[in-house]
Amino acid sequence: MDPLLIERRDDGVVLLTLNLPDIRNAMTEELTAAWTSTMAGLAGDRDVRCVVVTGAGTAFCSGGNLSWIEDSNANRAVSALRDRMLPFYRAWLSIRALEVPTIAAVNGHAVGAGLALALACDLRYATPEAKLSVPFTALGMHPGMATTWLLPEVVGLAVAREMLLTGRVLTGAEGVGVGLINRTFPAESLREEVLAIATQVAGRAPVPTRLTKVALSSGGHASFDAALAWESLAQPITQATDDLLEGVRAAKERRQPHFTGR
Repeated sequence: MDPLLIERRDDGVVLLTLNLPDIRNAMTEELTAAWTSTMAGLAGDRDVRCVVVTGAGTAFCSGGNLSWIEDSNANRAVSALRDRMLPFYRAWLSIRALEVPTIAAVNGHAVGAGLALALACDLRYATPEAKLSVPFTALGMHPGMATTWLLPEVVGLAVAREMLLTGRVLTGAEGVGVGLINRTFPAESLREEVLAIATQVAGRAPVPTRLTKVALSSGGHASFDAALAWESLAQPITQATDDLLEGVRAAKERRQPHFTGR
């Protein structure tokens, strides 16, 4: 059984399904290798316009493989552990480097590094019952996979502190209230609803979409002036494209535009 299922759709949407349901899609070495290879391929694929990540079965992702973490503890040399963990973090967080929008369809539990994976995506949708948690300290370890940066970026310091220090578990419905989740959908329709949103994203002009993602990355611009400087360059770039002319024509003709990325 392939640990990662890849579905390429005609509209430019790529659906990635973590496919280890028996272990709640834990990040095994096999799954990590498949993920790394897939991210490398998507990074250079100009036909991709949106990437959706979800999990098989009843969980999104339960995070790091606990047996793997336990085995790693046999060698307690900090340098050796760091050499093992840093590439693991970078492999899974490489989704942030994709130029196209990314969406997490959180179909169930997203725990620890599994929640960090969802946080690394641009948009997050979940079932109302999905459980979201970062129980690192309860396991005796410091948070990993940039969770101490990703979580405050999305929900703010107050909620991040509560989740990380007390182990508070949020449901998908509660996650909407704190900005962790964009919207919830029933479990039976989550995938279809998210794919519909992905199709909408993929239907937008690729060049301005990619530039907008860059503008909003890492918490957005450092200042108002930085935003003006970026937009005074990025908007003219898009004004020089064929897609701008197509977008204007489509608006005048009251039809859907057909963008080519040129």
